[in-house]
Amino acid sequence: MKDKKNSKRDPYFSREAETYEYPVPSREFILEYLRERKKPASFEHLIDAFGLKLEPEHDGLKRRLSAMLRDGQLVLNRRDHYGLVDRMSLVAGFIQAHRDGFGWLIPEAGGQDIFLHARQMRQVFTDDRVLVRVISKAGRRPEGAIVEILERNTLHVAGRFHVENGVAFVDPDSKSIIQEIIVPKGSEGAAKSGQFVVVHIISQPTTRRQPMGEVVEILGDQLTPGMEVELAIRAHNLPHQFPSGVITEATQIPNVVSAVDCENRRDLRDLFFVTIDGEDAKDFDDAIYCESLANGHWRAFVAIADVAHYVKPDSALDNEAKLRGNSVYFPARVIPMLPEKLSNELCSLRPNCDRLTMVCEIELNGDAEVISYRFDDAVIHSKARLTYTKVAAILEGKIAENKVLTGHLKNCHRLFKKLLQQRKLRGAIEFETTETQIIFSDDGKIDRIVPRKRNVAHQIIEEFMLLANETTSKYLEKSGIPVLYRVHDLPQPDRLMGLRDFLKAFSLRLGGGDSPTPKEYAKLLERVAKRPDAHLIQTVMLRSLRQAIYSTDNRGHFGLSYESYCHFTSPIRRYPDLLIHRALKHAIKNRKKSKFSLDAEKVEMVGEHCSMTERRADRASRDATDWLKCDYMQHKVGKTFDGFIADVTGFGLFVELKDIYVQGLVHVTALKNDYYQFDSVHHLLRGKSGNTVYRLGDPIRVMVARVNLDDRQIDFVIAE
Repeated sequence: MKDKKNSKRDPYFSREAETYEYPVPSREFILEYLRERKKPASFEHLIDAFGLKLEPEHDGLKRRLSAMLRDGQLVLNRRDHYGLVDRMSLVAGFIQAHRDGFGWLIPEAGGQDIFLHARQMRQVFTDDRVLVRVISKAGRRPEGAIVEILERNTLHVAGRFHVENGVAFVDPDSKSIIQEIIVPKGSEGAAKSGQFVVVHIISQPTTRRQPMGEVVEILGDQLTPGMEVELAIRAHNLPHQFPSGVITEATQIPNVVSAVDCENRRDLRDLFFVTIDGEDAKDFDDAIYCESLANGHWRAFVAIADVAHYVKPDSALDNEAKLRGNSVYFPARVIPMLPEKLSNELCSLRPNCDRLTMVCEIELNGDAEVISYRFDDAVIHSKARLTYTKVAAILEGKIAENKVLTGHLKNCHRLFKKLLQQRKLRGAIEFETTETQIIFSDDGKIDRIVPRKRNVAHQIIEEFMLLANETTSKYLEKSGIPVLYRVHDLPQPDRLMGLRDFLKAFSLRLGGGDSPTPKEYAKLLERVAKRPDAHLIQTVMLRSLRQAIYSTDNRGHFGLSYESYCHFTSPIRRYPDLLIHRALKHAIKNRKKSKFSLDAEKVEMVGEHCSMTERRADRASRDATDWLKCDYMQHKVGKTFDGFIADVTGFGLFVELKDIYVQGLVHVTALKNDYYQFDSVHHLLRGKSGNTVYRLGDPIRVMVARVNLDDRQIDFVIAE
């Protein structure tokens, strides 16, 4: 293709030729051509216009055009001709529905969420990928209209089956699905009214027609302990059974690390690597080692299980891992991304076993600033499986251990303190939050909910992992290989404005104008730390931040205050980490970036998919947890508890019970003796005729009024 006139005209041809064996016209050139043509063009026309004669070139153009359709740069008309779209008004992204019927588009490229009216939401499910035209920018949040549905991502729906007036339908269990699913006559199977079922969607929703489905599984008459997870799995379309091809591949992998496996690897078996995890952990995917050097520097090693050695690109194992995107954690169960043969055995860095790893070795100066680093395919031999509790006890002198282990842990602790200082210097944001753990009784029900305590050992591992992730990201950025970065963008303008309006009432100010830095957030958090209303202010600040995503566009990580950041440390449970490992293997062998197994467009597609599976996993886990909490609270109806206001809305107050960590709603109609007005800026409800104010963070005493297991809803009333 290099001798074609197209190569002379395309200003980006040299870039494409570097990346692809059979280069095709760049996106920029295709857009320029269609602008000059001033009308849509067929695929055949474009092949001829660009002088593409070889079959691989045709395939390459087809993939390029498909990617441009996916990204909303082009549209395909009814004659299958490719045309331009106005990038100012069309945005691609994923649907997020609200239980009240409206919803949002979560833009793939970041930026403000786009509000979608209920009439727009009739035609889509949560997680569908669509193209939206912005139709109004009035107010703080833009509003849009769906132009095209690019991907349907809901194929099964779980819920309760009903028959009313001869019409069969399923009321979805997931509150993010706002349509009832019609079940045509003959498609109900053996389902009886009132049972929980799973339906396969045979007709997707439109603006004029409800979705239709056929019953493919009957879960039971009522939810019982254990079924809440089964229902969440199906309600959120989580892949949970490994196909036979995946099982076959896993069983063909040898059970032990052989001498052949260790060839051409850096041998680090003599180093005192240890793993530090929770008491109930089954997979140990990271091990650390640290030593002080004679010149006052530090050398730190982070070893991560070499999943990429066993899971080859486009294998059955790889395709299933990509589909799942991540492991999903429920209170008493895990849906793993990879079969146990890998996750709990060969890719688990068990003590006193040879294990294949990817190792990040970093030299740091006395202030914990990175001086140099290297990455290697390596083999290690973990010397100990430690727990957070035990490590903390050893460092506090409560447990005596052998001198080698204790010395190693003290080295790790000293370096950790230096790394923590660096984190504070760069202005990383750190919120005080409480993680909880559910303790189950023998019958599978909640016995109690307790705060999960973090100690110094948790912090050591966290800092070592952050260090390895940032170092990996910087190394791969220099390589030019297309990879997935973990991106955390600046807060959205409307969220910033809302936060600043809120802070004014407290005579507080967030610096930085329209683009505050993480350091400005950190300074404000430090300023309010000792105030009695610190929890309230911190909560509102936290809500102003965006959710992190995966993207090939390295825009940095706002919350951690990193210019470059990726996920390297958990390839057992996160697919993006597995892609990072493959990129590292490619880079350390000095291969050309154009020979990497995935181009930037495909990597970006994987990133969008994994961002979606991450959100999906969070929703599924939350649904199952909410049901368990409702089941726990239904025997406490009529009892009173102390709590605090965790959220304020126009329809009432969400209250979290003290020491129980369960939330419920005090509906606005249950607030007696007045009419209440919602102040969204200051996060409060104020009585119109009296002086009663209910503000976010305020202490409150409530009585449990009712519990609805089906809706996962707990209602409170103000205690007399």
